[in-house]
Amino acid sequence: MSALITANELADALRSDHPPVVLDVRWSLTGPPGRERYDAGHIPGAGFVDLDQDLSAPPRPDRHGGRHPLPDPATFGEAMRRLGVSAGRPVVVYGDPDGWGAARAWWCLRYFGHPDVRFLDGGYDAWVRAGLPVETAEPTLTPGDFQPRPGGMPVLDAAAAARLAEQGVLLDARAAARYRGEEEPVDPVAGHIPGAVNAPTTDNLDASGRFLSSEDLRRRFEEVGVDGSVPVGVYCGSGVSAAHEVLALDVAGLSAALYVGSWSDWVSDPSRPVATGPEPGGSTSDPGPGGATATL
Repeated sequence: MSALITANELADALRSDHPPVVLDVRWSLTGPPGRERYDAGHIPGAGFVDLDQDLSAPPRPDRHGGRHPLPDPATFGEAMRRLGVSAGRPVVVYGDPDGWGAARAWWCLRYFGHPDVRFLDGGYDAWVRAGLPVETAEPTLTPGDFQPRPGGMPVLDAAAAARLAEQGVLLDARAAARYRGEEEPVDPVAGHIPGAVNAPTTDNLDASGRFLSSEDLRRRFEEVGVDGSVPVGVYCGSGVSAAHEVLALDVAGLSAALYVGSWSDWVSDPSRPVATGPEPGGSTSDPGPGGATATL
């Protein structure tokens, strides 16, 4: 079964005898709070998920672990049960405009052991364009029984990411300018993990915000060395857009590990090297004592 579901398929599922739990995970790194958009209109029956509170642990002051560390299992489980999630009931997640937050929810639910999670292709915008109903009132949700069991999806730490960049394929899902080190609007150091290959998450979608076909995605990833013959990992700034890339790889029939801490964790240790430029090896430098943390 595909990890994706269309708006019309979701509408049919919600009218069935066994409707899925629907989670609104609208989140943007720089845009308005997702809760405001949820209150202005959402899919009927959907509960709102706060990415920073429900899908991440608080970042550490030293930034080890990155800006969006994995949530504590107990905290995650409590949030999901409050939203009606049960192990025996399907879940559909959606977001907008790019779906990054929803992909993080898809990944977290899979990582913590939920067997049936799907992603609304095109997000809330696709639902609205299909002429389907929306509501503004917050629904009364029946609590679920979901019990998280970590380990359902592969993960990387910094050391494993560095090895994978040498022995497999490590994808950097950020924008090309950030990868090359020409700009860094969020984290204190610009560049990429030496050996990582740039494959921006935005290139997984078409102009309408829907995923490319599985065949087109597979061709896209083959062009950056992902052909199923070597292990694959993905990172971004803080493990959010990279979850979207893991989802795209899944749609293409490929599996990948997520470096949850991602670039924000990598640069929290000044001993880790940083590469700049368009090539995976780039111009590599060791930040040296205090180098990567001087502007934290």
